[in-house]
Amino acid sequence: MNVKTLGLLGTGVIGGGWAARAIHCGINVIAADFDPTMEKWLRDSIDNSRQALSQLTEGIPLPPPGKLEFTTNPLEMAEKSDFIQESVSEIEELKTKALLPVSEVARPEVVISSSTSGFLPTDLQKDLKHPERFIVGHPFNPVYLCPLVEIVGGKLTSEEAKAVAREFYEDIGMQVLMVNCEVPAHIANRLQEAMWREILHMLNEGMATTRELDESIVYGPGLRWAVMGMNQLYMMAGGDGGARKFMEKFGPTLTMPWCNMDGPKLTEDLLDKFEFGTNQQAEGKTVRELEAIRDECMVAIQKVLAKHDFASGKTLNAFRARKENQRG
Repeated sequence: MNVKTLGLLGTGVIGGGWAARAIHCGINVIAADFDPTMEKWLRDSIDNSRQALSQLTEGIPLPPPGKLEFTTNPLEMAEKSDFIQESVSEIEELKTKALLPVSEVARPEVVISSSTSGFLPTDLQKDLKHPERFIVGHPFNPVYLCPLVEIVGGKLTSEEAKAVAREFYEDIGMQVLMVNCEVPAHIANRLQEAMWREILHMLNEGMATTRELDESIVYGPGLRWAVMGMNQLYMMAGGDGGARKFMEKFGPTLTMPWCNMDGPKLTEDLLDKFEFGTNQQAEGKTVRELEAIRDECMVAIQKVLAKHDFASGKTLNAFRARKENQRG
């Protein structure tokens, strides 16, 4: 299906991000919000995103930007849309109440996607008209720069709807993650939630301040995570022994009380899955080859951050200044 007009149900931070990305990629947007003052907010949000989007996509042959239309009538939006993205507040009752009339007006072939951070599509779609075209399409803020979108289907969702959604998201530059198991919070938010819970435990117990907790991420593992995920990084940490060697060395710590969550038993099945998955991710590259990729990317990230004197780039600037003073 050729999506020429994206309909937005809700125009907050997430809705604004969807609008900015779609318009930049040449797709018209009709946004619906009961609050008429949100039109100015939305237009300002799109304007604020333009420079970053232009830099991000420099050299990519994109069509002329799409146009924005705003309405306080969700039914008007639904009638004009080729694809609908819902991004109202994260309250299940509010979402279902907003989605129901839209599903009754939108053409049967129009996919309706929810940006929900954690609700199950099965619960959201059950009372909708043509529930088979409903999916979850969960993005990450800022949507116009973060490419990841998790597609999750419910019990009534058709494979065709998921395929149409995937094609649309990829056409606006998104990295699609097809979530095959319907679980609360999908994949990425479950991982974020685990870290967030531990952060709150440590903060509540006076172990660290919010600054110290954030710095423990920004100046350490977070810098690597922009390049590779934890599974791949831990496989590399095993050296020539790879994933199996790493798990033999560090796996037993999962039984130690280092955090407020229980670790899984290190069964052979789990070890096999870890080893097989990380080897697949390596795509035949050796640990040394992966290290070269990781290191080059990490240097580039820090140099970009240094231009703004921000995060690890600020540390790089301070190091440079110190050495310049010593030389002088």
